[in-house]
Amino acid sequence: MNKNNDKKNNKELLISAIVLIALILVLSGVAAYFIITSKNKDDKTLAYTDLIKEISYGNIEKIEMTVGSTSIKVKVKDVKKEKESIVPNTEAFIELVQQKVAEGNEIELIQKPESIIKQISLKLFAVLPTIIMIALFIMIFKMQGLGEKGQVYDDTERKTKIKFKDVAGLEEEKEELIEIVDFLKRPEKFTKMGAKVPKGVLLYGKPGTGKTLIAKAIAGEADVPFISMSGSEFIEMFAGLGASRVRKLFDKARKLAPCIVFIDEIDAIGARRTSNSGAETENNQTLNQLLVEMDGFSSEETIIVLAATNRPEMLDKALLRPGRFDRQITIPAPDLKGRLDILKIHSEDKRLSDDVNLESVAEDTAGFTGAELANILNEAAIIATINKHDEIENSDIEEAVKKVTVGLEKKTRVYSEKDKKLTAYHEAGHAVVSRYLPTQTDIKEISIIPRGVAGGYTMYKSDEDKYYISKTEMKEKLVALLGGRAAEKLVLDDISTGASNDIEVATKIAREMVTKYGMSDNLGPIDFQGKEQNDMFVFGENIGDKIGAEVKSLIDEAYVNAQKLLIEHRDKLDVIAQTLLKQEKINEQEFNRIFE
Repeated sequence: MNKNNDKKNNKELLISAIVLIALILVLSGVAAYFIITSKNKDDKTLAYTDLIKEISYGNIEKIEMTVGSTSIKVKVKDVKKEKESIVPNTEAFIELVQQKVAEGNEIELIQKPESIIKQISLKLFAVLPTIIMIALFIMIFKMQGLGEKGQVYDDTERKTKIKFKDVAGLEEEKEELIEIVDFLKRPEKFTKMGAKVPKGVLLYGKPGTGKTLIAKAIAGEADVPFISMSGSEFIEMFAGLGASRVRKLFDKARKLAPCIVFIDEIDAIGARRTSNSGAETENNQTLNQLLVEMDGFSSEETIIVLAATNRPEMLDKALLRPGRFDRQITIPAPDLKGRLDILKIHSEDKRLSDDVNLESVAEDTAGFTGAELANILNEAAIIATINKHDEIENSDIEEAVKKVTVGLEKKTRVYSEKDKKLTAYHEAGHAVVSRYLPTQTDIKEISIIPRGVAGGYTMYKSDEDKYYISKTEMKEKLVALLGGRAAEKLVLDDISTGASNDIEVATKIAREMVTKYGMSDNLGPIDFQGKEQNDMFVFGENIGDKIGAEVKSLIDEAYVNAQKLLIEHRDKLDVIAQTLLKQEKINEQEFNRIFE
């Protein structure tokens, strides 16, 4: 039913747009016609003052007038073509002509009634701009969600069929949300005890972790309507319409209670309020209305507001106080078991070869979100189809992982021997340095075949699921990142732009070590990140210079250490680079044999 209504509304909007465009084209055509014809008439026009002179000289044979029009046609003696003239006052002009006729001038005066078609055309042309403006406003209002047909949600909202069993991983999070389901099913159980279930629950985590999915699962488990809107849908070009949509949303929720209201991307309207004008003021009004609505319904109305965001730090503090979004739940990237469960769910409709080990895939994809894992299996299915495989093979999945993480392999790109050598030593530098750093993970594959925007790549085996990273690990990560640049300088006595991404990532890590994680021995455990300019003065006027010096010191130290390791193990660097130049790729087993 929702889809049918959406199709109907879209069809109506399309028809309205076509009609509007047609009217505009007609108006433009008419205007163009008048402009062109007016230009063409320049040589046929007789000025009014010249007309009066010609009448006085007796040179006018015939005058043709239309009632209600100031435009007349004039036949001048000894001139074949008629001329046109504009008469300022038709009554005075007729009296003048009649006077000249009475004086003996032979002038034929013809007065014709105005054409009905012309009358209608002129009236239509006069009101056409008004019609177009009205049609334009109606279309805008519909697109902005005014009126029943323009609403982004339908009054017959369906209940979702998604259940907790469809959400892989997130076991602890689902346990915490069970009470929401119980409240929606049996609210009296809580009210008898005097308990108040949270009005709002904020789900936050990086994109693709399953925030929307688990929100739908709550509604599915409770078997209640699921009313969903995105925060961006509240943002309007007309003042007050965002707040109006909030009111309509909660009015509908009260009618459908018990139900769940889900606001995705709530940071679009829930960001910290400002005193600025314009669009920000409109956002403030929308947020204020949301706060009012959340305060306006009681727990007896059995309405639960769920919201999702990727940036909880951006939200206004008023949203997070008790009585509104009392509970905040982190939706993290899945752990090993969660990734395996997700892979199993998304592989149910796919034909997998016997050589596919989903446990191994789960181990190699630490840090991947559910959406990314689903995308990997989908890409693997596409690759298997292109390769004309009967089933998805392990090689297809490995290629899909590389495609998603690094980019599409570009075998046809032609490299000069100089660029190949530079790329080979660059990637070999990363690999050799990482090999001798205790905290860095093992090498899985090295390649000088371009992928995406990269000329080559060094792929590491995925880390185990980590919740904390030590200072030593981060410092050695800097060394590994700068290994490519150090190898270029050592072997070729030159540097290239190929290390730009490595430098970007290394700088980011070093900056966060100093400003976010308090890992600077000189500056101490202080959070400098996200501070306003005025707040920074608390630490001294030159704090920015000190932070910059600490970041540079970390980078310089890492670069020196990378150079030392490469000088010490130059033989391994040459072997790996030469092998890459011969066969373009080195797998994990081949790499390990070099160091045996």
